[in-house]
Amino acid sequence: MPAEATDGATDSAIETRGLEPVPDGERTGRVRDLVPTWVAANISVLLLTMGAGLVIFNGLNFWQVLTVAVAAPVVSYGIVGLISIAGKRGGAPGMALSRAVFGQRGNLFPGSLIWIARWGWETINAVSGAYALLTVLDLLFGIKSSTLLIVVTLLLFVGCTFLVSGLGINALRVCSKWSTYLFGAFSVLVLGYLVFDTAWSAVFDKPAGSTAMMIAGIGTIAAGGISWVPSGPDFTRYLPRTASSRGMVGATIGGAAVVVIPMVLMGAVMAVGTPDLASAQDPVSFIGELLPTWIAVPYLLIALVGMLLINSMSMYSAGFTAQTLGIKVPRAWAVSVNAVISLVFGFLLMVVATSFFGSFISFLTLLAVAFSAWIGVFGVDMLRRRTYDAEALLDTTRTSAYWYRGGFAWQAMTAWAVALAVGLLFTKVDWFSGPLAATWIGENGLGWAAGILTSAVLYAVLPRSAQPEPATPAGEGGRELAGSLSN
Repeated sequence: MPAEATDGATDSAIETRGLEPVPDGERTGRVRDLVPTWVAANISVLLLTMGAGLVIFNGLNFWQVLTVAVAAPVVSYGIVGLISIAGKRGGAPGMALSRAVFGQRGNLFPGSLIWIARWGWETINAVSGAYALLTVLDLLFGIKSSTLLIVVTLLLFVGCTFLVSGLGINALRVCSKWSTYLFGAFSVLVLGYLVFDTAWSAVFDKPAGSTAMMIAGIGTIAAGGISWVPSGPDFTRYLPRTASSRGMVGATIGGAAVVVIPMVLMGAVMAVGTPDLASAQDPVSFIGELLPTWIAVPYLLIALVGMLLINSMSMYSAGFTAQTLGIKVPRAWAVSVNAVISLVFGFLLMVVATSFFGSFISFLTLLAVAFSAWIGVFGVDMLRRRTYDAEALLDTTRTSAYWYRGGFAWQAMTAWAVALAVGLLFTKVDWFSGPLAATWIGENGLGWAAGILTSAVLYAVLPRSAQPEPATPAGEGGRELAGSLSN
């Protein structure tokens, strides 16, 4: 992300740059700015609920939960960091760079699936934000939830999300920085309270669960990070080509882990005294029951800002994805489609659905599978490619260097389609079960991993598409240092 705005696209409150690559002279970002970005992407009380689920549904003890909490962000955000290297190479959003891999028409298929999948992610976060508002109103004023109040809180949350995501990268950077400080301070306060108020003997006396359930737990927590992989380049496109690739991966993992680890552990500790936490329809109100009001209210308000930022970041990327699908409106307005959809789906989830946690885990599982096929193909292509043709990325006609055959790169499309099918074969959720879901891979919730591996191997062995030399390298043609991790 840019440290200081230096061009017309970033020096005002509203970012006006769309899919077009960022020129080298305007890449003033810093690697360390990625830390608050990925901290903000994980400031969600849903991690508490997921931590509780590891204890209640997976049957894990404290040390197994710790293993899951450490391994999940390293795996998932390690992939986010690696794919984000493409952002500094091409200076364009992830789904725009994807055109070079799948072809101008072929990219519409994974792009559409990823765009639709974001609807669910934004809906989940909108619902969590609305529940946080309802809980604060109940704690402070005794106002109980109603259908009208649900609609009002959803409108308020989604409206604020639309505003921040519409403003663009500068607004996200400022909000991420301050929410990181505030959330970190209050998380330490909550941790301190739990240290003195928890019956630790009950926590540490819990017997260990199975290794299979621990692996499944890693897959469940990692699925949230996997959903950010296609967005990684969106937040690194303002970094200079000389930015350290190792530093980018480290900052991405570190920013996520510093939130995921303590939040998941806190959820696990809370679950010992509140075993119905993970199965509650409302995933937020338990905070008001477990913590004193003077801690619960500010903590929920700060977490509310965090969830707003998560949705804003998702909608920010969704705006780019919508543009790659041919929706010819400015990025700031492209996010309005997702805003409306999250309102409608959010209302249905809060009023009609009977199990929030079950719906959430099912969604996370399918989301990771949907993204996994793209990740494997794009990742292998990124290892082979050093530059992107700026003109070809934006040229959606037959004259584009990325038109390939009829607008499709058949190797990438084949690997993607096969991997998507393989991932679903091993996937099991509340309302869907693939024919191979009872195997070791399926039982451990690793359908998304099977998808990534299948697409990567298949794309690597298929004959390569002709890769034209860039007429205009993305970002004004500056040459990147050799080796994706040598910087």
